[in-house]
Amino acid sequence: MSNERVMSRESFAQAILDRVGGPSNVAALTSCFTRLRFVVKDQSKVRRGELEQLDGVISVVVAAGQLQVVVGNDVPQVRELVEARLPQLVVEDPAPAEPQGNVFDRFINVISAIFQPILWALAGTGLLKAFLMVFSTVGWLDSTTTTYQILNAGADALFYFLPMYLAITAAKRFGANQFVSLTLAGGLLYPSIIALVSSPTPVTFLGIPVVMATYTSSVIPIVVIVWVQSHAERLLKRILPGIIVNFASPALIMLVLFPLSLLTIGPATTYLSQGITAAVSWVYAVSPIAAGSIIGGLAQALVVFGLHWALIAVIINEFGTSGQSFTILPFFAGVTAQTGAVLAVFFRTRNAKLKQVAGPAALSGLLAGISEPAVYGVNLPLRRPFFIGLASAAVGGAVIAASGVTSHAFAVPSLISMPAALGQGSFPVFVAGVVGAMVLAFVLTYLFGVKEPDAGLPTPAPAAQPVASVATTAVLSPLSGASRALSAVGDHVFASGSMGAGVALVPSDGQLYAPVDGVVMACLPHAYGIRTDDGVEVLVHVGIDTVKLQGEVFQPAVSAGDRVVAGEPIGTVDLAAVVAAGFDPTTVIIVTNSAMLSRVTPVAAAEVHPGDTLLEVVR
Repeated sequence: MSNERVMSRESFAQAILDRVGGPSNVAALTSCFTRLRFVVKDQSKVRRGELEQLDGVISVVVAAGQLQVVVGNDVPQVRELVEARLPQLVVEDPAPAEPQGNVFDRFINVISAIFQPILWALAGTGLLKAFLMVFSTVGWLDSTTTTYQILNAGADALFYFLPMYLAITAAKRFGANQFVSLTLAGGLLYPSIIALVSSPTPVTFLGIPVVMATYTSSVIPIVVIVWVQSHAERLLKRILPGIIVNFASPALIMLVLFPLSLLTIGPATTYLSQGITAAVSWVYAVSPIAAGSIIGGLAQALVVFGLHWALIAVIINEFGTSGQSFTILPFFAGVTAQTGAVLAVFFRTRNAKLKQVAGPAALSGLLAGISEPAVYGVNLPLRRPFFIGLASAAVGGAVIAASGVTSHAFAVPSLISMPAALGQGSFPVFVAGVVGAMVLAFVLTYLFGVKEPDAGLPTPAPAAQPVASVATTAVLSPLSGASRALSAVGDHVFASGSMGAGVALVPSDGQLYAPVDGVVMACLPHAYGIRTDDGVEVLVHVGIDTVKLQGEVFQPAVSAGDRVVAGEPIGTVDLAAVVAAGFDPTTVIIVTNSAMLSRVTPVAAAEVHPGDTLLEVVR
């Protein structure tokens, strides 16, 4: 990855964060395949219009109590950069603030938080399992060889130990101790406990009969157990003395909750899991074509609203209880139909910008099974291609269901993951349903979906031409003193301008004021970083090498995440103490993202006072 690309992503991440209301407005952040999912504290602070117009943002959706920013396949890297700009509490808090919304919204949020972190690993190992099935079926790799057994162990391990993975994600969501949660899951999978399932004699605990169940690959039992654990831990923290709570709480949890889980929670939730799977099987048995058509036709509509997580939970539960899934297969038609529609737009339109979006979106759908770039970037804005895709997917879903195939591996629906459906039913009919949905959507979109061949994505109306306005920002002096050229500073990094254009001041007063309106991004406390609402990043660095004073002579009046107004006091510095300690008190004021701006011009007078203009920034 080039440095230019890294810089672009960093600027993009910061721009997103600014438009969702800044770090202080973010209660929690998660992500899925293509979306950043924010839980914001105040929706009124979100500048949604500006967010949607941001280059690189495909779409913005508010659903399930979340602000969902669709950014495409770069989401892992962008999320990492956004998280780096958030206060540590927002990123690491194991129990994110409960989103606003109805009970259904909250349920979807819980499901998303628990299952989303493991989906890529599930998809990767599922794809490996699908290819192993192909190699075994065509005779390239004998399933009795040790080579196959080793590879199969790698592909199967995640699903076999699924309760342990869910223990981690559920613990983070419910605010429980993750290591205790892992221990509870480990107990369910302990070899001697698994052996008791086939015990010829009744299993009891203190004389109480225990209905044993198999918990390998299970889903619901551990989620409920960890939820109970989280409440038990909070209760124990209130009633146990602080001197013993750290070790007494885990001991009591294992002593009481683990047996209780085997006695009650485990059997009850196992029956519930089996009941859900049986209900899905019954629906398919009654009318497989209708079920396939409904799921295929609605799949991408559910994705738009973020409601597909409920079905993902059902799919993972199907694999956990029966080792196969019916429900995942119509999703293949949903993905390929939207891909076919976006391909038709690519070939039909003469709009260069539209082609630039549609081409990569089609590849993403075909090879990776990621349909959001196609849906949000092209099909949904143009409307007709999206609805044609839904209708085509309904037809393809019906054909897929009629094929009688089932998926034996969790894999993101795409052309390369179709081998997951080998082994039962008519695989050629399944392929016909998947490919047919794509072909049907392509043909219908090409003929009827693009109303005007050169119509592109909606673009803002051009601004009036007579007078071109120039967006400028004034950076004011944060203190009193004598101005100096930045090149005169006795620090090569600052003097060279490598950190950005700016000016230096020899201060005569230790009172510091905010040089711009904006959000405090850093407070060290010898340096203050402030970002304006229009993206100008200003650094006020008090003294040269004063980091070595370890904050002893500085008194900040603000913290990272605070919003400040130009001229507002932000701290003080004991200048006499700085000089007495042998340090140069020269203060530099620089614009750290100068390279991304049109121009930064020093305009300071020889002597300046707080509020005088030091720099003029042209964006």
